[in-house]
Amino acid sequence: MHLLSLHKNTQAKREEPVHSLAPEVRGAEMAAVYYGERVGGDFYDFIRVSPSRVVFGLLDVAGRSEHNRAIVTAVQQTFRAESQRLLADDDVNEADAMTELCLKLNHTVLDVAGEVRSCPAFAGCYNEDLGLTCYFNAGHTPGLLRDSTGITELPATGLPLGLFSHATCDSFMAALPPGAALVLVSRGVVEAKGKGEELGLSGVKGLLSKAGPARARGLCLEVITGVRQFMGTPPTHNDVTVLSLIRDAG
Repeated sequence: MHLLSLHKNTQAKREEPVHSLAPEVRGAEMAAVYYGERVGGDFYDFIRVSPSRVVFGLLDVAGRSEHNRAIVTAVQQTFRAESQRLLADDDVNEADAMTELCLKLNHTVLDVAGEVRSCPAFAGCYNEDLGLTCYFNAGHTPGLLRDSTGITELPATGLPLGLFSHATCDSFMAALPPGAALVLVSRGVVEAKGKGEELGLSGVKGLLSKAGPARARGLCLEVITGVRQFMGTPPTHNDVTVLSLIRDAG
């Protein structure tokens, strides 16, 4: 069990996505954990864009990893460059900026793929001063926000990237009260099968409900351990990735 290892192979002629470590976050913590060998198009990234904002994302480019590497690399470059350009200013409208980021990522997928290539994506901008996350969900598995009232779904706000050049995706705000956790899981998590049944989103919610007030990485590991126990075998059917953002309890 290890973090997704994305690195630049100096012996390879093609570019590779770069490894992404979660930054230190004031009053909160972020982490992502990837299980096993990379077989699909799961991709996560974190980038600090200002003294009070961190942008994060989890994307899933359709297809096998050996066929979508160039797309993943280009998407990461766009994600980092445009996040910095759009969200660095203190007075920026975060919702407008995240919507534009979604459009830029969509065009990148289409341009590099040269064809329709579905890419569900969830990206958010966490504001440390306010404890708010401005996010879009482009056809991705719903984000799950766990707080003292229960677990709330953050459903799709638009179509997956890579389908239509002029598709739009709305951005919304989600408040993280002290102690709250925002968890993103890849399709491989909800599609995990045990005894002929899928774990599903309800199963992931069950895992989150049972999980204690762990740190961000610990919460990711608890979910992945739950997936493995549900399947009764190490998950190799698809990429299995979990990303979490936990606000300090105060």
